[in-house]
Amino acid sequence: MSVEGTWNLSISTPIGTMKAVVELREQGGVLTGVAHGAGEEVPLSDLAFDGERLTWRQAITKPMRLNPAFDVTVDGDTLRGTSKAGRLPASKVTGERRTAPERQA
Repeated sequence: MSVEGTWNLSISTPIGTMKAVVELREQGGVLTGVAHGAGEEVPLSDLAFDGERLTWRQAITKPMRLNPAFDVTVDGDTLRGTSKAGRLPASKVTGERRTAPERQA
């Protein structure tokens, strides 16, 4: 199973639900990715996919400076799991892979 593609994420945080888009690509056997959200684009680090489990870290500055770690399970075109940043409580993460190009409004 491949995790390549563009994923629409929804992250339920204590300050409300946040939307993000994660793009995952495999190049030469190496998985790379970038996240888009809150007006910024950040590279994913420590990206790993093993069986159904996908994990990564990223550094964000909006709405506040955080370094969340994501741990999700991929099932076809959906994913579920958590995001944890420091001492903050874990946030529920859900996502769907885009199956066709979407137009931005």
